[in-house]
Order: sequence, then C-alpha cells, then structure tokens
Amino acid sequence: MNKINGFLISAPQSGSGKTTVSLAIMAALVRRGLSVSPFKCGPDFIDPGYHRLVTGRPSINLDGWMCGETFVRETFLANLDSRSIAVIEGAMGLFDGIGASSKEGSSAQISSITGAPVVLVVNARGMAASAAALVKGFAGFDPQVRLAGVIFNNVGSDSHAALLKEALACHCPDIFCFGCIPRDESLVIPSRHLGLTTAEDNPLSDDFIGRLADSAERFLDLEQLAELAFNSPQTADKPQVIRNIEPCVRIAVARDPAFCFMYEDNLRLLREAGAELTFFSPLNDAALPTDIHGIYLPGGYPELYAAELAKNVAMKNSIRAAVAEDMPVYAECGGFVYLTEGIDASDNQLSADFAGVFPVRCRMLPRRKALGYRQVELAGDVSVGAAGTVIRGHEFHYSDIGTMPGEIELCYQVSRQGVILGAEGFRIKNCLASYIHLHFGSNLEIAGTFVAACKGKLSRSKHAGNDI
Repeated sequence: MNKINGFLISAPQSGSGKTTVSLAIMAALVRRGLSVSPFKCGPDFIDPGYHRLVTGRPSINLDGWMCGETFVRETFLANLDSRSIAVIEGAMGLFDGIGASSKEGSSAQISSITGAPVVLVVNARGMAASAAALVKGFAGFDPQVRLAGVIFNNVGSDSHAALLKEALACHCPDIFCFGCIPRDESLVIPSRHLGLTTAEDNPLSDDFIGRLADSAERFLDLEQLAELAFNSPQTADKPQVIRNIEPCVRIAVARDPAFCFMYEDNLRLLREAGAELTFFSPLNDAALPTDIHGIYLPGGYPELYAAELAKNVAMKNSIRAAVAEDMPVYAECGGFVYLTEGIDASDNQLSADFAGVFPVRCRMLPRRKALGYRQVELAGDVSVGAAGTVIRGHEFHYSDIGTMPGEIELCYQVSRQGVILGAEGFRIKNCLASYIHLHFGSNLEIAGTFVAACKGKLSRSKHAGNDI
C-alpha cells in the first residue's frame, strides 16, 4: 500500500477552534516547503475558501451522506497529491452527523472511509483532568476511528498546560499530545450569520497567516503531525479518473465575492463530462462571456453586494436574454436569489432590484430559515436529470421568497431523513433554480445530463445559424 501522510482534525463539539488550528498547521507546513492537500468534511463552503488561501490548492468537500462511501474515497484519492500531506478539517463534533444512531454524514465516517488518523482539538478552557476523561471517551467510542492524538486549545497558562499533559499521560497513555495552544483572541476569524466571513470578504493578510504559522511552530509538534499516516487498505490504489476530455460545450460559471459557494467536485465533474468552464463576475462584468451554451449560478452572499449587483444593469439584461433564448441555466441559493426580482428592505438590508427572471422578491430574515441535508426527487425531466432522479444536497439560508405564481413549474420533491418537506425547484423555460445546493457527486448522471442539455443548445444554435 502506498503511504499517505496526513490526518483529520476534529473536535468534541463546534466552537473548539478546528478551523483556526487547521489553518495554523497548514500555514506552518507550507512555510516549511511542504505541499498540503486540503479537504473539508461536510457541506461547508467557507472553510475550504480559507484552505485555498493558505495552501494555494483547492479544498475538496468530503461528505458521506450526500455522496456515499465510494465517491468520497475516489474523490479523496483523485485530489490527493502523493507527495503532499493530506489535512482534512472536520465538521461539528467528531461523531455528529445526520442522526444520533449512525455516523453517516459525520467526520468519523470520513475517517473510517479514508483511514485518516484523527487529531482531536479540545477546548481546554476551565478543564484539567476532566479533559483526559473526555479524550478517553472519544478514543474508545468507535473502533473504526483511530484517535492518534490531541491538541489542547485555549490553554490559560504554562501550569494549565502541564496539568493537561499530566492528566493525558496518566489516563490515556496511548494518546499523544501534539501540543497546547494558549488563548489568543487576535487569531480569531470574524463570523456572520452563515458562519465565518468568507475568504473573499476577509482575505487573510500575509501577516495574519504568518502569525498562524508562528503559533503552530511554537506550540505544536509539527514533525510528529507530519509523520502521521493513513492506515486503511481502502487507500491502496488510486482510482482511474477520466481526464482531458475534449470539451464539447462552454459553460459560464459565476465566481466572485457575491457568488463563491460551489463544490469543487461539481466543477470537476462538469469538466469530465465535456464542459469547458469560463468564469465571470455578475458584480464586475458588463455581460456574460461570449460563445457559451449554459450558465451555472452558485450560491454566496448576494445580499451583501445587493447595491452593486443592482447597479450592473447590463449583466442583468444579459442573463435575462440568455434565459429568454432558452439557454440551460442552473442556479442555487444565492444564484437563485439573484434571479428573482430583488430583495426587499428590512432592518439591516436596503431594497435592491435583481435580474427579474422569477416573478417574486426576497426578504432577509432575523433568524435562519433553513439548515440541513436535503434529498431531491425530480418530478419531471429537467436540465440536471430525468423524472425520478434522486439527488442529495444541503440547504442553509436566512432569506425567504414571496409566493411563487402557480404557472411556475415545481420540479423538486424535497425530503429530509424520509420526511417530505414539499415541492421546490422552480423552472422557467430552461432555467432551473432552487435554494438547495446539489452535490453532483451524489448522482454521477447530473453533470453529464447538464452538459447534454447545453450541447442541445449548441446544436440548436448551429442549426439556427445554418438557416440564416
């Protein structure tokens, strides 16, 4: 079996400092001249943006519930540089997933699938010997999950660190302590309603990244961390992934600070299905790219850039014209919001007019509207699949839309853990939009079906050209 160096960074619960610790370790390893392959457990979009900023490499989401074990294993290996150190940042607590009776959707599931050793980040504020009891419980909870060591975070003093190490050595002698990181509020990354601020909105300065690396160098045993290795035979053979297919269509993908929530695997699968992807900015570009056959509008924070998006009338007109010409358009969450008539004014939000493809307006809410995994069954044939196709994804937003007119087609039957939530997924002509972020790895027919829809647009365009 080829040796894969790396580890999965998890914690007993959210708020323990996983992201800051993960970034500090990545920054320190990169500064040492090592290559880091970053990954993120679960459906989160924000942490991968920071991973990319620190490592210079795209970070790949690994989600056992949305995509299943086979896809997780294969996408992990396909995106792994054999000469690099794989660093997987976990989500929530180590064993927290879609339910309480299984580890599906959890970081523990990703550890089991990939064979990643786990480094547990424990928020040690207010604890001494009790921290060892907590670690011991996690170490023995699941025999398929190998707890290689612990990092104590938010440590109050040198004497506090000594107590923690003594307790761990006494009660968990097989669990290695990789270090104790003191409290440092200057290294906290700002947050907003959907989690941390995005890397696009809060590009970490070289000084901040340097201080993260300094912290890891000073307080962690980086040599021991770098020597950790995956131990699952499932990682023995790298899968054969289709590459370098001659592109048959050109798809425009929105990518800027307002639209930055997309799964890297969605883009990879589109390319492997025969798409050439060209990126554009609804914020800054005056028109869509030329010679395109489809559009992908991913999620993001359009509400934070509402005024700028509203002022770009030329781009809104360009997108409306593409929809009118029956171009395949797929939009999710923030991309869907951008296709509505706009956002109404609220306590912290000014009114703004958007593309106006869908005849409804949005409003921002003081509380979260939706959060969680979603399963979609297509009610009819659409650009991403045939009727009856099942796709999995995730929903997370603070906005709501008005009542959609009855003539707008509803294409999704949405459920959560077997409970029917209702109909969603709205279509006008060949434009499909929804609040749900679909992961194309959940059904490997999606990317090819969308590319085929775009190819149909290309064929119609050529035919129309021949008729002129």
